Amino acid sequence: MSTSGKINAAKAPKPVGSYPHARKVGNLLFLSGVGPRTAGSDSNDSGVPGLKLDHNGNFLEFDFEAQCRSVFDNVKAVLEASGSKWENLVDVTVFLVNMKRDFATYNRVYAEYFEEAQPCRTTVEINSLPTPIAIELKCIATID
Repeated sequence: MSTSGKINAAKAPKPVGSYPHARKVGNLLFLSGVGPRTAGSDSNDSGVPGLKLDHNGNFLEFDFEAQCRSVFDNVKAVLEASGSKWENLVDVTVFLVNMKRDFATYNRVYAEYFEEAQPCRTTVEINSLPTPIAIELKCIATID
């Protein structure tokens, strides 16, 4: 759904703030940060594949590969809702909360998803994200 170039994708998790999933500017598409929560999950700690927390916020279950696959699928959903596609990605910035623990898994899964599409990529470690997720992507794509 689009209003003045703003896009919100029904098949992606709702943004955690007042911003659209994406915004069209000319033939470019700018995605807001996309995390691994599943569509329809509204709370910050539920709906994250491979993550289960106790009442103190400590990990009971943690599967980083599941989060990687989910975030890539969410990016695809936003791209498709925006009239673009995976192959049109030109730039991807990836935010990891633990580079040492997660980079090898992320890099392996990334190679599967981006075997054909080869956008520019930057990967950075950050202290935290606004929800208890371990990965978030910020992307730019073209629209045919």
